[in-house]
Amino acid sequence: MTNPTEGVPQKHPSLFEPATLLLIAVLCVFGAIIGMQLLVSLGITANTSLIGALAAMALARVPLAIFARYRSIHVQNLAQSAISSATFGAANSLLLPVGIPWLLGRPDLVLPMLAGAFFAMLLDAYLLYRMFDSRVFPAQGAWPPGVAAAEAIKAGDEGGRKAVLMGIGFGTGVVASFIKIPLAWIGFAGSAAVTGIPMSAFGVAFIGNIWALLMFGIGLLLRGYSGQLFSGPAFANIIPKGDLMAAYIPHGFMIGAGLVALFQVAALLFRRGEAKGEATSGVSDAEVKRALGLGTVGYLVIAVFIAIVGGLMSDMSMGMLILFVLYAAFAAYVHELIVGLAAMHSGWFPAFAVALITLIIGMLIGFPMPALALLVGFSAATGPAFADMGYDLKAGYLLRGNGADPAFERDGRRQQLFAAMFAFVVAGAVVLFSYQSYFDQNLVAPVNKVYAATIKAGVADGVAWQLFLWAIPGAILQFIGGPKRQIGVLFATGLLIAFPMAGWAVLAGILCRIIWEKLRGAGGEGDMEVFAAGVIAGDAIFSFFDSVSKNFWKR
Repeated sequence: MTNPTEGVPQKHPSLFEPATLLLIAVLCVFGAIIGMQLLVSLGITANTSLIGALAAMALARVPLAIFARYRSIHVQNLAQSAISSATFGAANSLLLPVGIPWLLGRPDLVLPMLAGAFFAMLLDAYLLYRMFDSRVFPAQGAWPPGVAAAEAIKAGDEGGRKAVLMGIGFGTGVVASFIKIPLAWIGFAGSAAVTGIPMSAFGVAFIGNIWALLMFGIGLLLRGYSGQLFSGPAFANIIPKGDLMAAYIPHGFMIGAGLVALFQVAALLFRRGEAKGEATSGVSDAEVKRALGLGTVGYLVIAVFIAIVGGLMSDMSMGMLILFVLYAAFAAYVHELIVGLAAMHSGWFPAFAVALITLIIGMLIGFPMPALALLVGFSAATGPAFADMGYDLKAGYLLRGNGADPAFERDGRRQQLFAAMFAFVVAGAVVLFSYQSYFDQNLVAPVNKVYAATIKAGVADGVAWQLFLWAIPGAILQFIGGPKRQIGVLFATGLLIAFPMAGWAVLAGILCRIIWEKLRGAGGEGDMEVFAAGVIAGDAIFSFFDSVSKNFWKR
């Protein structure tokens, strides 16, 4: 039997073919090192997905038989899946969590934290694999970076009109990313600083749910201009100095929206019958329930493991220890859900900020310092791998013909899972053998300093009331939007990110999308997505090389 979309046999390339495995092993080591270096030096982790695909494309053009298999778009998909998994895994899921106990003067907790984070990362990605293309995380969801990767690979393989449109979008993304705009131009009078244009936010607006993205953009702008909007006497008692974060408003909104989102997912799974067309490749609600059950048991086991190897039994009573295990597992679950939903709809996810919310609630409960260090590290380890697996599976889904051949789709997904798990093992080994050299140079993720400072400072009086108060409108907003739009989660995501230029980029993208759809009608939607994917890809490539060059000159 042949692939109806490509005319090739319906057997997906295997990760374990020697030439493929060799390429992916090299890419994984490279991705892990780059991810760690960027995280500790600049505080960000670049999306290296397209770097893997481009490496495979370049090698495919070498006139040697060993490189011939790299011409397959499915091998290129495995390459981009592996390198992005290694990058996010090493940096966000492993190095970041282990830096927290080290900053708090507890190096004895580093290895227990690393082991717990490693298992959490594996479970995190596996759960998304099990739930992808379900009603909770549909393959038809936006997953914008995945669309960008797939369209870039298809453009390189097919050429033609769409390649030209992709190239125009790519060039637009790169050129616009070079432009620096004075903050004074966007309402920050007296500021001499400049900001770049986040073209990924502009491109995402053409792909994601328009209502979710509208609320995301509004949230970004409200956070960005909170000082100007809320610093007057009318808000003095509610929002001191106009600082939303100091008033715990974004945190409260996310707590309320996240809890409602959790109930919405449960209601979706336990209502009778499945809506037609909402799951296209056999990922039924029953399978999702089994995956969630596995996740519940898995996170509880990991939480128990962290508590035991971290020596928390000597720091807490049995009752408090049980509460820690239950709360840590629940927090990891909710963190994963929120990050996954935000990533699916917008391509952005507030993993660092949601982990901070987990920490603040843990402090209100009264956990001691060692438990808090392990708690926030455990929470931070979940989410990034979950979201990245969604992006990669979306790319593979598009490249395999949108599920036209279910058996081929399942086989391809399985190979992507193998690639991700192999990448995580490589990332774990790289972090294990290199974390000490970073710590000896006092190099940690900048956000770790925020976590450590928060733990040392404790929580001020009235924080619990503030969180409860602002959770109410967050819950209402999420309830109004429903499970498909996720406007509460996306609005809270915007409030947690201090990047007003991204808000303008999202709203400008939405406006351009509306105009495009009015002028071209329904027939222009495919072209719009190809152009948007090019914009996102251009921004990703520019951001990667810009970050690497900054790190090089910084050294």
